[in-house]
Amino acid sequence: MPAYSYTAFNNSGKKEKGFLTASSERDARRAIKELNLTPLEVKESNKNLTSKIKIKNKDLVLITRQIATLLDADSALDEALKITADQYNDEVIVDILYSLRDEIIQGKRLGQAMKKYPQVFSNTYISLVSAGDSSGNLDIIFDNLADYLEESATIKQKIFSALAYPVILVCFCILVIIALLAFVMPQVVGQFIKAGAELPLLTSILLSVSNNIVYILIALILLFTGLTLLYKSYTSNIDNHIKAHQKLLSFPLIGKFILHSEIERFSSTMFLLTQSGMNLDLAMEESAKVVSNKYLTNAIDIARKEVVEGKDFVQALTKTQIFPDIFIQLISSGYRSGNLVKMFKKVSDFMKSEIESKRSVLLSLLEPVITIFMGGFILLIVLAILIPIMQMNALTLG
Repeated sequence: MPAYSYTAFNNSGKKEKGFLTASSERDARRAIKELNLTPLEVKESNKNLTSKIKIKNKDLVLITRQIATLLDADSALDEALKITADQYNDEVIVDILYSLRDEIIQGKRLGQAMKKYPQVFSNTYISLVSAGDSSGNLDIIFDNLADYLEESATIKQKIFSALAYPVILVCFCILVIIALLAFVMPQVVGQFIKAGAELPLLTSILLSVSNNIVYILIALILLFTGLTLLYKSYTSNIDNHIKAHQKLLSFPLIGKFILHSEIERFSSTMFLLTQSGMNLDLAMEESAKVVSNKYLTNAIDIARKEVVEGKDFVQALTKTQIFPDIFIQLISSGYRSGNLVKMFKKVSDFMKSEIESKRSVLLSLLEPVITIFMGGFILLIVLAILIPIMQMNALTLG
């Protein structure tokens, strides 16, 4: 069904903008009049609001925060959406917000309206909004959501910033090595070949690499592409995907870092959902969706099924044998004392500190390893060039 944006006068003579879907422009004008508005301009939107639409995470954070602030100031939900939409020049964001506003005016729940845009609003986001809408705590939910999105964005930014230096260092060293092999070495060593000098083994090996550098690079690209396609084919089966992610968690250092990151995300989501009043089993179902590691997702789903069957929540988590002891102990303490919601928050904060600690350890190990490896390779190239020069000098002086 086509989408239409409109400008209309309300009963007070003020202009209002909006967005709705209708089978034709005539039906759109009729729908606008049913809202007690006088249509001034109605045009079919040039943005096809389908499930393919996405907006930047920072925009979603700002939208969520602004709606939370307006709702906290006792603004009506439709008015909060309208005011927020008017702050943006991005037509996609404006159309989405006005579409949500119009559906609310027509009697739909906000969570239900958001399901139209799965690429913008995640299942967890929609579940929280629906829970807050039902309980009358929508302002608190939006405030908590904004905090959650901001924290998630901050963690991602820290990881990106931490990895930026090693990635730049590796790329620069690879370019230097390729330049030395492809351009410098053939020019220098070629002079010794013309002079009839016998090349050392190291020089001969690296010269062969230099002469075939293009084919080697192509072979590496094809190998990487082949491995990627093979991995995708292997993990297309859910059981294989779970096994692959289980192996990933067993890697030294990296596995623990991934596990703690996933548990932090799971705990943060559980805190938000249980705080909004959602049942424990439903909260586990929604929280499992934010976990990207399929092995951990499967373990949470198995534990959820046991909870549904009436088994103890802590025992169900312990049985998975994947959660750290500190996580089980904290959750067990909160569950027995009736402070499970607060304990999920404490677990999340603890895991954040663990992630930061492990990130520092990984970086402290990664940077010198990269430097030593790349420096050693460059040293080999330099030696391959210097050894023939030293031999020629020895022959000349001898």
